[in-house]
Amino acid sequence: MICILTSAHPIFDIRIFNKQAKTLVQAGYDVTLIAQHDKEEVVDGIKIIPLPKPKKRFERFLRTDYLIYRKALEQRANIYHFHDPELLPWTLRLKKKTGAKIIYDAHEDYHQAILSKPWLPSFLRKITASIFNFYEKHISKKFDYIITATPHITQTFKQKNVADVKNYPLIDKKIIIDNNLKKKNITLIYTGGIEKIRGIKEIIRSLRYIKYDISLKLIGCFSDKNFEQEIKMMPEWKKVDFSGQIKFEHINRELENANIGLALYWPEPNHIEALPNKIFEYMTAGLPIVASNFPLWKEIVENNNCGICVNPLKVNEIAETIEYLIEHPDEAKKMGENGRKATFEKYNWENESKKLLKIYNKLLE
Repeated sequence: MICILTSAHPIFDIRIFNKQAKTLVQAGYDVTLIAQHDKEEVVDGIKIIPLPKPKKRFERFLRTDYLIYRKALEQRANIYHFHDPELLPWTLRLKKKTGAKIIYDAHEDYHQAILSKPWLPSFLRKITASIFNFYEKHISKKFDYIITATPHITQTFKQKNVADVKNYPLIDKKIIIDNNLKKKNITLIYTGGIEKIRGIKEIIRSLRYIKYDISLKLIGCFSDKNFEQEIKMMPEWKKVDFSGQIKFEHINRELENANIGLALYWPEPNHIEALPNKIFEYMTAGLPIVASNFPLWKEIVENNNCGICVNPLKVNEIAETIEYLIEHPDEAKKMGENGRKATFEKYNWENESKKLLKIYNKLLE
């Protein structure tokens, strides 16, 4: 039996639920997922054991993490696969108590991520990041395998039992590709977490400088209520169609109705080597992309000729690039086709899922 643990991610997280858990079920594994949810149920063959949703961050650290340990202990699984660094001490305890195999799934370079946390006072970030980095790398040596989301994160672990399983998209061959930038009403789209360092303010401000009839489809949740209020007070908000969080299976419908995909993260330490889902989702949907000009992102977007990379902090540059795509619809359409072709050939979950199953087969030999 496989038991997947997450104290922080949503129950239907794309990487955890739709990619990894479903892949394991399809391969014949008995899979249980312990996560924040409102009821115990079985969804797509995955048994869900619910955790109450904490009202505050520290309640999660103090109560939810202990509760997930107790519920995991009851499962007596062969492998525990956990996704949150706050669970490091609890899963080590779980290993000692049960003797089960433990997989640590590192979604981010958390050492770099801590340096960008707005809720942590700036004078504490560097020392906190250093302490955590030492602790994470030391304790991870006691686990049976480390899975990471990018090659960069893999390189931060100096051990043999580590491999990246990238967050490439699930390919939907049924998605309709009809990206016509020659029409009058152009729709930009952004999907994912909505926060300051992901360039949301710059994206919305850029609408002011675009001379064409344009709207922004914004899909996701605000991470901060004050920031949400600030954004909704902007005069350009009237051009935004805000959906909030929607179901994974409905995102493709929104992508089909969009014309240009946006991924304009700030150049924060943890962003530069990241591989955001949204870039590959846009590529799969045949959308030309306007993305941040990080070296890794340029390698994907510009080397595959599926979009244009810009300085994410320069609003005028963002606006000018969007206008360029609108004014060159045939070139933009070709970019979208190139992106879709690239996901079919190399950037897809089907290839990554084989790596995941290989790790599981090795641990269960």
